[in-house]
Amino acid sequence: MANMDHALQTAIDQVQSARADGQALCLRGGGSKDFLGRSHGALLDTRTLCGILSYEPTELVVTVGCGTPLAELEAVLAEQGQCLPFEPPHLRWSLPSTEQASTATVGGMLAAGLAGPARASVGGVRDYVLGLKLVNGLGQHLSFGGQVMKNVAGYDVSRLMVGARGTLGLLTEVSLKVLPRAPAEATLCFVLEQAQALEHLHRWGGQPLPLNASCWVLDDSVAGVDAKPCLFVRLRGAVAAVEAACQKMLAEVPGQRLDPAQASADWELCRNQQLPFFTRPPAPDAQLWRLSLPQTAPVVRLPSAPFVEWHGGLRWLWALPGAAQEVQTAAREAGGSAAIFVPGTEPVAAQAHALTPADAALARVSQRLKASFDPKGLFNPGLSPDANQSRA
Repeated sequence: MANMDHALQTAIDQVQSARADGQALCLRGGGSKDFLGRSHGALLDTRTLCGILSYEPTELVVTVGCGTPLAELEAVLAEQGQCLPFEPPHLRWSLPSTEQASTATVGGMLAAGLAGPARASVGGVRDYVLGLKLVNGLGQHLSFGGQVMKNVAGYDVSRLMVGARGTLGLLTEVSLKVLPRAPAEATLCFVLEQAQALEHLHRWGGQPLPLNASCWVLDDSVAGVDAKPCLFVRLRGAVAAVEAACQKMLAEVPGQRLDPAQASADWELCRNQQLPFFTRPPAPDAQLWRLSLPQTAPVVRLPSAPFVEWHGGLRWLWALPGAAQEVQTAAREAGGSAAIFVPGTEPVAAQAHALTPADAALARVSQRLKASFDPKGLFNPGLSPDANQSRA
């Protein structure tokens, strides 16, 4: 705690000094999300704000410094048979290919607001934030929320920080709800075209089945074998519920149950975008797009076959730079939005903010929040909250 107190005071002093000098600050943890956009200004390294501050496994609550490595937090939870159900990704797009260890931090997890394969079934990052503390642009250390779910006093500012990309304040600590790991898990694979896969997912989603995650992809992972359209569905829950669901779904649609160890490893690769779809772009200058759509959206006409997650709600796409208008138009017509996630060989600074524009009302709200929390615009100038994180 003494180290945390010292790190906090040092961070507050740096914010106050930057405010007095009119100097911008670049808030940065492990750098795993740098590909989403880098701000300019003096570096404020958040990794000193680290440590498990309190953990009550029986209460399903953990409070942690925002500079704490995400892998460290997950290891502590795993020792108690618990987890972050939304599976925050440990992304590596900004890291050297030789870098083996995850550099993601808890603060980066909150700032990016990204969730993994289970998002559609269990909720996103903001759904597990109970409260947090931050340093605002005036150098004040503020506390929002608490350590319980029933907290309805005023606006839910703590959840507002999820996906804000560090533009509203320096996150110092956060209290998170955690959950026990599911006692049973199974992964089923079905050879289905995209339209059929979406149809079955929509139907299964309306039934009392322990659906946890899904992905559809043209699977060419086996050398010498033509790509097959495959739907992978992960079930999690009570043993009896998972077994009954497997029998029911396989009776309705021909498929197979995958080896648990291999399936678990593949879902981890999916979570961290290390499957062949993500690691083999079709061209050096191809850009990875992120399409956030209603789960009920049908097959969307796109330049290439997508990677579909979240029961249809999230669709990834590799496209050449000239296809931007086509992709954004297709997403808008389907009732969603699209943004470049990884900009390919183009400089990150030039491409990172090619987002679908927020509507005017949302833009005004964002501007007022920025003026309230950071009136001098100290934190992460050039970045803005991603409107596409609304379904993250």
